[in-house]
Amino acid sequence: MRLLVIEDDEDLNRQLVSALSDAGYAVDTAFDGEEGHFLGETEPYDAVVLDLGLPKMDGISVLKQWRSEDRNMPVLILTARDRWSEKVAGMDAGADDYVAKPFHMEEVLARLRALLRRNAGHATSDIECGPLRLDTRSARVTYDGSHIKLTSHEYRLLAYLMHHNGRVVSRIELVEHLYDQDFDRDSNVIEVFIGRLRKKTSSDLIRTVRGLGYCLASADDES
Repeated sequence: MRLLVIEDDEDLNRQLVSALSDAGYAVDTAFDGEEGHFLGETEPYDAVVLDLGLPKMDGISVLKQWRSEDRNMPVLILTARDRWSEKVAGMDAGADDYVAKPFHMEEVLARLRALLRRNAGHATSDIECGPLRLDTRSARVTYDGSHIKLTSHEYRLLAYLMHHNGRVVSRIELVEHLYDQDFDRDSNVIEVFIGRLRKKTSSDLIRTVRGLGYCLASADDES
């Protein structure tokens, strides 16, 4: 999944990016509201971590503008612990959840996992597709009950397909959601990772829909 972190505190921004990257996300970052709004307006993010006290353009204004422009990605806002009115204003502006500062990084990760699951229509942390199972809490993938060792990029790709099981995902969408803004969009790396995943699971697990993209085979297809 591809995330955007908008936080003007450089140390906290760096800590968030580090923790999210270690958890397997592709992360873009901004340090003020104007830059953050622009990125959120022009790039396809799966979720955003948004501080409300930003320079140049405050977080509430950023969020209101996104929602007025029909940018509906889940947004987790960061608020001051003693500012209950800030939390209310953020939720009214269109935020999906909030975390009060100071916070434990594990709470941010857990809330983001929940937002991503709910946005994709999954109620629990376990996502299954036939013999394939993904535990989003531990980033553990099993196939027919056996653990599969994946690289971070293989995991990102498979997790994205599993979160969006039931529809065809284009190569362009995969590139846009799995990599940060500096990634070479003309690379054929998606095809390489698809090939590796098929070797580690089943050649029939990920179907190629000619001219459209990829999708996970259904349980009926697998049988």
